[in-house]
Amino acid sequence: MEIGISHYLILSGILFSIGFVGVLRRKNLLMLFFATEIMLNAVNVAFAAIGNYYGDLSGQMFAFFIIAVAASEVAVGLGLLILLHKRYGSLDLEVISSMKG
Repeated sequence: MEIGISHYLILSGILFSIGFVGVLRRKNLLMLFFATEIMLNAVNVAFAAIGNYYGDLSGQMFAFFIIAVAASEVAVGLGLLILLHKRYGSLDLEVISSMKG
């Protein structure tokens, strides 16, 4: 059995669905970042598969740029998470979003 583009796109769709459900269901900011990373990696798999199918390098170039964006998101996001954890003592969205007056 040969692995074709449909297999890669199905894998990408499953990964994106898992990430999307994770974004919708999580209450912890760290888990939200993980779910977002899963969604970005699903798009990378789809771009690389489509680029390989058409014999064009633009899919891999887009995937490379998405990896760069994901790395910068992690760098800035983790800094913000550390700051929020120091301030509130938790990364739970319910605790952070409550207004204290």
